[in-house]
Amino acid sequence: MKPNTPLPKTNAARLLDALGITYELRAYQVDPDDLTAISVAKKIGLPPEQVFKTLLTHTSEGQHLFAVIPGDAELDLKKLAHAANSKKVELAYLKDVEPLTGYIRGGVTVMAARKPFPAFADETIELFDLISISAGQRGLQILLAPADYLRATEALLADLTKPITKPSIQTTSAVYGA
Repeated sequence: MKPNTPLPKTNAARLLDALGITYELRAYQVDPDDLTAISVAKKIGLPPEQVFKTLLTHTSEGQHLFAVIPGDAELDLKKLAHAANSKKVELAYLKDVEPLTGYIRGGVTVMAARKPFPAFADETIELFDLISISAGQRGLQILLAPADYLRATEALLADLTKPITKPSIQTTSAVYGA
C-alpha cells in the first residue's frame, strides 16, 4: 500500500461503524508462508497475547463455533466443548472455512462473517485496554477495546487455551485469522 493511501473498509469495519464503535485499522505486509498471529503481532507492534486469532470449529452435534484466542496460545478443544455444552469440538477443515465464513485463512474474523456462528473468546481478552483482530482480509488488522469487540460479536467469555507444548496446526500456517 502506498503512503497516505486510505485503508480499505472491510465488512467488519463497516459493522463497527454501524455500531458506533471506535477502532483503528492497521495494515501490515503479508507473508503467505507465515500467517501466524505471532508474525502479525511483530509486524503491527503489539505483543502476541494482544493479537487474537479466530478459529472456526465444529461440534459433534453439527454446529459451527468461532474460538477467539491469543496469538501466543493454543486452543484447548475440550475447554471449548465444555463452554459450548458439546460432547466434542474439532477444528473445521480449512476447505470449509471460506464457504462458511466468507473469509480466507489469515483473514478470518467473527464480525460480518457469512454465517453468524456462536463465538467464544478467551477470558484473557479482558486483560488489555486494546486488542487486535483480523479486519476480514490478510494484511489488515482492527485494533479496538475488548469490551467493544465483545459487544460487536456477542462472544461469550471462557477459559479456552492451554500452554503450547510443541508447534501445532493452530500455531503454524493453518491459523485462520490473526
